[in-house]
Amino acid sequence: MVDTIRLATFNLENLDDGPGLIPSLADRIAVLRPQLVRTRADILFLQEVNGQPAKAPRTLAALDALLEETPFAGFARAVSESPHGGPMDKQNLVILSRWPIGERRQLWHERVTPPRYRPVTAVPAAGEAEAQKWDRPLLYARIDLPSGQKLHAINLHLRAPLAAMIAGQKSGPFSWKSTSGWAEGFYLAALKRSGQALEARLLADALFDDDPQGMIAVCGDFNAETAETPTRILMAGDEDTGNSALTERNLLAVEMTVAPERRYSVIHAGRPLLLDHMLVSRPLSRWLRRAEIHNEGLVDELVDYANEGHSPESHHAPVVVEFEMPMGGRPAT
Repeated sequence: MVDTIRLATFNLENLDDGPGLIPSLADRIAVLRPQLVRTRADILFLQEVNGQPAKAPRTLAALDALLEETPFAGFARAVSESPHGGPMDKQNLVILSRWPIGERRQLWHERVTPPRYRPVTAVPAAGEAEAQKWDRPLLYARIDLPSGQKLHAINLHLRAPLAAMIAGQKSGPFSWKSTSGWAEGFYLAALKRSGQALEARLLADALFDDDPQGMIAVCGDFNAETAETPTRILMAGDEDTGNSALTERNLLAVEMTVAPERRYSVIHAGRPLLLDHMLVSRPLSRWLRRAEIHNEGLVDELVDYANEGHSPESHHAPVVVEFEMPMGGRPAT
């Protein structure tokens, strides 16, 4: 007998509720709920789940409403938290599991100290170098599978490739006073995105230290394609490490098994991009059955942002991967 296990990752794109929201939560639920149900996921990695109300104490009421009348309503749950406890106002991470979650925690500079940097284009001139903290934590959950095996689930949402704030260099929310100011802000954004990826990689290596044959899944919105720096940091492929003795520590992008013409999760300015990933350890990858990207209804995010009323759709497609494992036992080496 085998266990069929389906994992899915989905950026819900600022799931929220409140007066005057366009589109409304009801309009968004009408679109997003069927997408969630279609995944048939046993373990679901969600990004951009906002907390309500804007001021603490907050709940995830919008998510609860979305999950009503679906199997996910009764799933075990792990949620990222603000430094003060409870959900953050914006962009929480959530892991939902059909099976018990034995351990849950978040990492926010637990393994990587915030790099210190003194901006050179700031106006007025910057004084001391300042810590460049990540925008969001990583979320970890250890899931107890029916077979008795453990799945180590890491949910992440890396910073978008939009230039970070530089004092005195912006003339508007999306406009800059100088190319030098924009370039420095873009550099800082890349630094933060790669730093988040490094923290997740160090967590994965700590899990491998405890169990070299551990089943690990790192899933979420990487804001980077497979060949870009953050994803390469996480995958740690032989072509980068130059050491085949480290092969068992690779993380493999199993969504790459999707046919090339369907291998995208975002459309930006007419370009299909694969920004949402599911990286898994080799012991888990050996039970891979198939991968899917539910991208038929995607709208171009740049076109949608220019519209007066945004679409209720997410600008991201769910990525779904299915594994078949013998009940009990470990993957063959």
